[in-house]
Amino acid sequence: MRASDRAYAALVEEIHTGSLAPGAVIAEVEQAERLGVSRTPMREAIGRLLADGLVRQHSPRVLVVSDFAASDIRHLFEVRRALEETAARIAAQRGDRAEFARLAEEFAASKPGTERETDSYYSLIARYDEAVGRAAGNAFLSQALRGVRTHLARARRIARDHPERLAASVAEHATIARAIAAGDSELAAHATHVHLSNALDSILATLGAAEPEGTR
Repeated sequence: MRASDRAYAALVEEIHTGSLAPGAVIAEVEQAERLGVSRTPMREAIGRLLADGLVRQHSPRVLVVSDFAASDIRHLFEVRRALEETAARIAAQRGDRAEFARLAEEFAASKPGTERETDSYYSLIARYDEAVGRAAGNAFLSQALRGVRTHLARARRIARDHPERLAASVAEHATIARAIAAGDSELAAHATHVHLSNALDSILATLGAAEPEGTR
């Protein structure tokens, strides 16, 4: 892996997990020293973060991690619903039914609980996303989805702390995968809509409960 790719991946992971919180300063020299790369690949990595919208220019010389407020999450989910529902509908029309049947079985058997089991579940979701992308066969749709998912991965740590929501997510993904395996495009799109609506409600409820009185 190239040094710039390694630095980019490390910074993205830290932004997603909250280790680099919104407003945290991203200094080229400091980050290069911390991650053990030279300034040129770090500059490339930071350029990619800017292009992704994960960091922003706070002042001419200062870059910070972008904000991630409830309004941002709502707007991202508006876009995500349109894209994911379309992708699921197309996947049901074009996808390998046997592949999605296997994925449905894996979702049904998944029981996220421990850290390792939850990591395994998210790996399964990543495989499902890849399968949907291959089935849709639309590079523009896949690129748009990658951008939205890159931002919403920051909300994943919220779901990890809610076992009931994780269990519901497992069942919802199994339903979507079964619908695609059955070639039922409308059910696949509807099940995706339900899943994303439930996910958004859970995230916003958690964020709302975490806000101090008077800030909501």
